[in-house]
Amino acid sequence: MAGHKVDCVIEGDCVQGMRTLPDGIADLVFADPPYNLQLRQELRRPDQSKVDAVDDEWDQFSSFADYDRFTREWLTEARRVMKETGTLWVIGSYHNIFRVGAILQDLGFWILNDVVWRKTNPMPNFRGRRFTNAHETLIWATKNPKQQYTFNYEAMKALNDELQMRSDWNLPICAGHERIKGADGQKAHSTQKPESLLHRVIVSSTKPGDLVIDPFFGSGTTGAVAKRLGRHFIGLERDRTYAKVARDRIASVNRAPDDAIEVTKSKRAEPRIPFGWVVERGLLPPGTVLHGTQKRHRAKVRADGTLVTADATGSIHQMGAHVQGLDACNGWTFWQYENEGKLIPIDVLRQQLRATIS
Repeated sequence: MAGHKVDCVIEGDCVQGMRTLPDGIADLVFADPPYNLQLRQELRRPDQSKVDAVDDEWDQFSSFADYDRFTREWLTEARRVMKETGTLWVIGSYHNIFRVGAILQDLGFWILNDVVWRKTNPMPNFRGRRFTNAHETLIWATKNPKQQYTFNYEAMKALNDELQMRSDWNLPICAGHERIKGADGQKAHSTQKPESLLHRVIVSSTKPGDLVIDPFFGSGTTGAVAKRLGRHFIGLERDRTYAKVARDRIASVNRAPDDAIEVTKSKRAEPRIPFGWVVERGLLPPGTVLHGTQKRHRAKVRADGTLVTADATGSIHQMGAHVQGLDACNGWTFWQYENEGKLIPIDVLRQQLRATIS
């Protein structure tokens, strides 16, 4: 990252600020732009107390055309500062996300997912004229459909108790001790996002040491989580008060140790280990008997790393499929060897070898 400063907040207009940055430096752009909520009157609770809604000047635009122009400008700069392998996350509500999504596609972005953030504690609907607005939408996109990008699939699966991470995320809104307050005791920023949301975004689509750029930095949630997780950040914020809140907040964050910021790597990114290596290194000598699930099937290891069953010979994958009558099989997870009376997947031996060459 030579040639430009990182781990900093750039004050001023986000478009102008991004224009000062070099091309292709961001591994991730996370954007929480104005939603253009179009509020026409103040909101009140049944007891007539006023709801602290988002009525800030920065969220107000004269027309949809004006909002679209603004959106196209910042997305164009975001695309320029992204690496070819980088990705963009943008969050919004029904007020703006469809317009943002259309402009994304017009500019050549390729949408990977739309993720629904289901708020576990949403604000109630006080007027009773609509459904309670209990979610926001995130769009995850790359610069083009053929480019490689970071997706830590196994890490997301681990985060979700070994189940595939779905595109609906149940997370609470920012509240309680996490909500940053100003000197007057009021919330410092009206749309502060929860750190849990940014944690999931950053862990899913970056690696330690990567650079995250946030064009709408606000109270600095992106920077705080990036620092804690060992990523670099650049935040752009036009409001000096927000910028100071963000700097003070991030200064109090401690970076996690190096061995704690690593995440489970995707199996596709791990070194390829032929089963023959397991045999030639003596981890499973020729003649070892392997078993399928609950010992319903068996095969014998041969010197060249193939298996022989009662009526066929082939690779661990071919023989796994053959004995089950299937078209395909992952032999690493199907076949098991016996050790002290216990059946152990041969994949354990593959991981042992990977550890010696990584």
